[in-house]
Amino acid sequence: MVKELLVILISSSLVNNVVLSQFLGLCPFLGVSKKTNTATGMGVAVIFVITLASAVAGLIYQYILVPLDITYLQTIVFILVIAALVQFVEMFLKKFMPALYQSLGVYLPLITTNCAVLGVALTNVQKNYGILTGIVNGFATAVGFTISIVILAGIREKLKYNDIPESFQGMPIVLVTAGLMAIAFCGFSGLL
Repeated sequence: MVKELLVILISSSLVNNVVLSQFLGLCPFLGVSKKTNTATGMGVAVIFVITLASAVAGLIYQYILVPLDITYLQTIVFILVIAALVQFVEMFLKKFMPALYQSLGVYLPLITTNCAVLGVALTNVQKNYGILTGIVNGFATAVGFTISIVILAGIREKLKYNDIPESFQGMPIVLVTAGLMAIAFCGFSGLL
């Protein structure tokens, strides 16, 4: 069991990175990765939301939707769970961390529509993960998201000091960088 959880941990965070391999969650990945502290804050918020959403969605799916034979409602239920969790995170950050709340701006409520969050909940169901395995998968996926967004933010901070041709300035160099990161993360596929 521990070996299986470790494989899921490494696989979901590095090998099948949600952003760089599955291309889910690109909106906050590209939008919030201008500064490392903002990217770290977004990553922590996503870790909290995805991990908790995996737990709650797994419990609801296993103990409510399956026994009542209404699994066809899973997507709607998962979206409602995610929306509620994001509202909780938004209220918490607004009250206790107003600077981070301001720096995340519109991207914080967009966690609700971040397809990576819903993708993890649906993946847990499709792969028949139990509740613990689903939580580990959700946590690892969110950690992978955080790793990739913080790396991109660090690179973007360094790119400010480089002489970049005019046609590549702005989003083009960010997309090239993200593509090179995706290629680099493909190197992790030999791990498992």
